[in-house]
Amino acid sequence: MTPTCPTKRDVSETGADRLPLARKFSMTEAFADTTAEYSYDEYAFTCNKADIQEFGKIFLPIFYIAVFALGFTGNLMVVFAIVKEGSKKSITDIYLLNLAISDLLFVISLPFWASNTVRGWIFGAIACTAVSSLYYIGFFAGMFFITVISIDRYLAIVRATYSLKSRTMKHGFLVTCGVWAVAVLVSVPHFVFSQLVENDCVSVFPQKLENIWPVFCNVELNTIGFFIPVCIIGYCYCGIVKTLLFCKNQKKTRAIKLVLVVVVVFFLFWSPYNVLIFLETLRYYELFTSCNQIKSLDYAMHLTETIAFSHCCLNPLIYAFAGEKFRKYLYRVCLKYCPCLCFCGPCSRYQVTSSASYPESIVVSNITQNTSDQDGSVFV
Repeated sequence: MTPTCPTKRDVSETGADRLPLARKFSMTEAFADTTAEYSYDEYAFTCNKADIQEFGKIFLPIFYIAVFALGFTGNLMVVFAIVKEGSKKSITDIYLLNLAISDLLFVISLPFWASNTVRGWIFGAIACTAVSSLYYIGFFAGMFFITVISIDRYLAIVRATYSLKSRTMKHGFLVTCGVWAVAVLVSVPHFVFSQLVENDCVSVFPQKLENIWPVFCNVELNTIGFFIPVCIIGYCYCGIVKTLLFCKNQKKTRAIKLVLVVVVVFFLFWSPYNVLIFLETLRYYELFTSCNQIKSLDYAMHLTETIAFSHCCLNPLIYAFAGEKFRKYLYRVCLKYCPCLCFCGPCSRYQVTSSASYPESIVVSNITQNTSDQDGSVFV
């Protein structure tokens, strides 16, 4: 899920190489580059990217549709599971629900970008701005809610006494509203200039901003979209692991494993892409002048983008279905629509009997009821 801003590109590039996130092309830059192409910069003319464009036209639509199918299905199941809980929702459920909604906003935009990659933008100017806004808002909101869930888990386990007052439904509602407001605010620089130009949904910058705005967008993505969240997540889960190591509950081994999975998966999926965003920023200042270097960066961007976007498909598994209530819901759905698989297939492992009344989330004897939310997601 991390979008990046437009960077300086060769004018021969097509929609296959101008992707959502970091690579929307500015028309003001296009005119400047056109002059340079024929008058001053022979390199821009000789660096042929036809192979990258063809690769993008084949690979990216398949990948976008696959992420859409998996991410939409998984996150929609999370939404249904939480909504069906009725009045039994906890503050954890509220955050998980909003994380699933933000991921849905993100993946809903992917089929549009897949179509844009192959055929150009055919949905009109209003849809261009609308889809761009959904894309960026979904990305930032998802990243922020992952961070909020980490803080919530930290309060529930490490600051159990304080969490009795802070982890209330009222505070959860206020935090949720604040997260969405911030997500919209930080997304504005990325989609405010989205326009339909020559059958392509791109960013068109005013001349005064064409040099500074893409750099600002990339720096914002690296800091607000990754560096700050990863520092907060790392601090919270280090505190959780430290607390779990001193508890005597037999469930602590599984809890620590869940914590490590959350941190390691998040870092492995998002760090390579953010490194490429940083390199794209350096590329804007023409620090990479070799055609082979630039083409290698393009291929690396495709690969790291693939890995990063896939994380929204794993969020339901990591943050939701690790919990008891979601396993019960999954089993009921499987029992209703695929009964043969539930009794003799892989779904049977999600069955939770009524005797499983002791919540998996209780890890420290002095943690109160507010800490044990009756689901395994208290760890993540």
